[in-house]
Amino acid sequence: MIPQLRRITTVCALGAALAACGTADPAGSARRVPADSPVPASPSASRPPVLTPGPGGLTPVFEHGPRTLGKTVALTFDADMTADEGPRAAAGEHFDNPDLIGTLRTLKVPATIFMTGRWADEYPTEARSLGHDPQFEVANHSYSHYAFTSDCYGLPTVDAGTMRSEVERAYASLHKAGVPHALPYFRFPGGCYDQQALRALSGLGVTAVQWDVVSGDAFATDADAVARQVLDGVKPGSVVVMHCTRSAAPTTERAVRAVVPELRRRGYRFVKVSELIGETSGHR
Repeated sequence: MIPQLRRITTVCALGAALAACGTADPAGSARRVPADSPVPASPSASRPPVLTPGPGGLTPVFEHGPRTLGKTVALTFDADMTADEGPRAAAGEHFDNPDLIGTLRTLKVPATIFMTGRWADEYPTEARSLGHDPQFEVANHSYSHYAFTSDCYGLPTVDAGTMRSEVERAYASLHKAGVPHALPYFRFPGGCYDQQALRALSGLGVTAVQWDVVSGDAFATDADAVARQVLDGVKPGSVVVMHCTRSAAPTTERAVRAVVPELRRRGYRFVKVSELIGETSGHR
């Protein structure tokens, strides 16, 4: 979960200044996932594009698509639930947001959902529905939503030796819930990462997906302010980070209902993250 408007920077091997919770366009071209990709996601008929790893196989990072190939924008939604929030869910707290998903379907807006394994464990029917709906693509947001760096918005942290298993365990939970083709894209909890985290995920075949527009919907109470922040930030090729967690992002659905028609009026077309990565220079 991304606190409203707060951003941090971490240094990665790609030399980019990266915004937390929200991220930088790495050098390197995109490629197709090889047939023997170690990512434990089910293969699809058309394998999604990923970025070429950095030096030494370092996990690549994607922030936004090309600025010169038309007005496209990707809305992304983090389905956050940390491993220790089970008692809160049992007590009635809602970490899902069916109204938001329903609105996206009604408005016919494709979107990319970054889902934690714990969320899929809690809401397997919803996870399966998203995974089988061609309007959406489901990607990995770790199992526990614990941070991959220290000092990440107060999240508990995982050590370097556990980072890889966090990704693998999340894919296992998505598969168990019935998501047939979880994509080889990974979003760091809180958007926080450093070179150690990128090295830890080397060889998994995933592209780390960040963003260039922070919606500010986390813990927000003013839907109009969230909508204005998105509308002020979007550029061609933008990736917008939002949340589909009712309890911690209660205004998101209302903000989406304001953002979508206005961006369409401005000539924007909504796409999934995979399309933006596929348009990256050097894609093959």
